[in-house]
Amino acid sequence: MSAAVEAPGAPGTPSDTIEKRHVTQVGWKAAGGLIVVGALFALLLVTVPREGDTRFALSRDADAIQIPVLEIPAMPLAWACLVIMALVAAFSVVRTQANRRTPIWVIVVFGVVFLVGFLAWAGAGSSGTLPIVSLLSGSLLAAVPLIYGSLSGVIGERSGVINIAIEGQMLAAAFTGAIAGSITGSPFAGVLAALLAGVLVALVLALFTVTHRVNQIIVGVVLNVLVLGLTSFFYSQVLVPNAATLNSAPRFSTWTIPLLNDIPVIGPVLFDQAPLIYLMYLVVAGVWFALYRTRWGLRLRAVGEHPKAADTVGVNVEGTRYRALLIGGACAGLGGAFYTTVAVGQFGLNMTAGAGFIALAAMIFGKWDPLRAAMAGLLFGFALNLQSILGVVGEVVPSQFMLMLPYVVTLFAVAGLVGRSRPPAANGQPYVKG
Repeated sequence: MSAAVEAPGAPGTPSDTIEKRHVTQVGWKAAGGLIVVGALFALLLVTVPREGDTRFALSRDADAIQIPVLEIPAMPLAWACLVIMALVAAFSVVRTQANRRTPIWVIVVFGVVFLVGFLAWAGAGSSGTLPIVSLLSGSLLAAVPLIYGSLSGVIGERSGVINIAIEGQMLAAAFTGAIAGSITGSPFAGVLAALLAGVLVALVLALFTVTHRVNQIIVGVVLNVLVLGLTSFFYSQVLVPNAATLNSAPRFSTWTIPLLNDIPVIGPVLFDQAPLIYLMYLVVAGVWFALYRTRWGLRLRAVGEHPKAADTVGVNVEGTRYRALLIGGACAGLGGAFYTTVAVGQFGLNMTAGAGFIALAAMIFGKWDPLRAAMAGLLFGFALNLQSILGVVGEVVPSQFMLMLPYVVTLFAVAGLVGRSRPPAANGQPYVKG
């Protein structure tokens, strides 16, 4: 929120020529969100205390470097985490009162401390151990389609086109990847076919939104419904009767990177994965570099902010938006390929299960920045994976709550922690030349 403030003028200066300056007031969303989370965690510890120790396993049996299992008293650790959370929230409040924004690292620290405290509470008194490496590795896998989808949204919306169709692009890609992989017996062919399917859906989106200037949100929603209907129909009519030949795609095996895989904790998480995950590292870095360090990225951002000015200096606005949507469709296609070439190996009805919409939330939470959107995708992936890990130490949280947890985290993160977020100025606006 901005407020115009009149600056005192020199003696004798007419009042109508007094200079005005704008002071930006920082909102309380971030600080308020931290306070709410801390209060809810405190309420949990007070109303549902748990006795015993929590065991944290920081290595796997197959790891080269073995770290002893940490056995820590659960409630003292949880209360210590709550104290740290309170200090971090107080720091955010002080900065907000001083009209200064809460840095992203403050929110990250708060989130990590909260997760440690929550896991300590959840694992109290259990005979099992919390496998931290499996938790992190599973979270990374769950985040892969979200990160690819969020990159698709970042590229499209930076050019000024709202891409609601990420869900449809990923679902079409998963369907096509399963068929191509099954027919050829190669997961690489499945990835290529999935990539092309994502591009095809993006081409339809571009045709209606850029060329014919149809409302972008409506086109995106229609494409999602259309792809869901088509894949459901062909699944029941084609894939189910021919599951052995058309819906049994081979999956990528894990590629272990020597030496890097031996790094304690993070080595098995980052460097013992399928090639599609390694490709994701490169795509995230590549999109960031292209967006901020190349002429193409400069033109793309100019088209998203002020298409008329970009057109005036010779930038082809429609061509730039077409290319952005097609590249974004390829990213979404890679996200869809993950389901049938890495995770499952066969297509299932609506198997993306709203991942495209969570990817949109990750894009907004990341403020249309590739690196921040990827970090948001990791957060939501952690929420998706948390249910399976808690099952190891017992059902301390109702399963129904764990099923809705990813969506609750998504809503809270976007509504409560994102702070002031401004999309590209021309986002959602069709460009009419002349």
